[in-house]
Amino acid sequence: MYYIIEDKLVKSTYEECLKGKSIYVATVTGEEFKKNSDLFNMGIDMDFDLNDAPVSCVRVNYDSLTGGFSIPDRADISAENHEFSFALDEQGIVFINDDGTAEHIIEKIAGTRKWRMPSLERFVYDFLEEIISEDINVLNSFDKKLDVLEDRILDKHDDNVMEDLLEIRSDIMDLRTHYEQLIDLSQELEENENGFFSSKNLRYFRMFTERVMRLQDIVSSLREHTMQVRDLHQTMLEVKQNKMMNVLAVVSAIFMPLTLIVGWYGMNFKYMPELDVPIAYPIVITVCVLIVVLSIIFFKKKKLL
Repeated sequence: MYYIIEDKLVKSTYEECLKGKSIYVATVTGEEFKKNSDLFNMGIDMDFDLNDAPVSCVRVNYDSLTGGFSIPDRADISAENHEFSFALDEQGIVFINDDGTAEHIIEKIAGTRKWRMPSLERFVYDFLEEIISEDINVLNSFDKKLDVLEDRILDKHDDNVMEDLLEIRSDIMDLRTHYEQLIDLSQELEENENGFFSSKNLRYFRMFTERVMRLQDIVSSLREHTMQVRDLHQTMLEVKQNKMMNVLAVVSAIFMPLTLIVGWYGMNFKYMPELDVPIAYPIVITVCVLIVVLSIIFFKKKKLL
């Protein structure tokens, strides 16, 4: 797909883009770029590996900028990232992408953006903004999930709390890494080492950097929230264990006198007086039951049961 930057993105052709009359935006597959990279006339003075896009970054060449994006799937952050490369000079920008992610973003910009002062910088800014456009909703959903986990812990329905908490924490850390990379990328663009961008338009990259920093602050708060939920879960486990220990201690205390009685009457002395009394056995049973009942009443009053 080829576009010309006017007051909005206008669909164009490969030949029209190469005339150099207007700034262009192109999305091509890896094979297409390998075939036509010389025709784009970008001064890429070092090896440009199309498959090397493990992080979002930008590299400054003698007469071009190259780099890549590694974008987490907001629907499933733990899944593999959407990765694609790009090359940029003062004439335009080419995205090299096989899975259609870049093309989808550009089509959305073409359908929703109209500019008073069109420029390459403004397009790049809108492209970067589109990457994080839904992130505030994603981060809010994490906050709500953490609140639900807290309720589950307090309600003692916590069978899978740690599993869910670790998954949320992992997603949050992935987003944190993503934001750090975007900040580095945006700051490198703002540096404008090759002078491709107009000085007055560098503010777009500064605005984007500030917005990502705010998202990063929210991520840091969410990370602290996950630690609080983890500590709450640990505290509730300790409370539960303490209650179990209390119950065991109380049961041991109740049956200790019974154990004494059993041990006492288990002695096979010949002249034990109760051996010849017909009601001795019922009396001992009654005494044991009374000991248990009185012990339970005592511990309940002391709120140990």
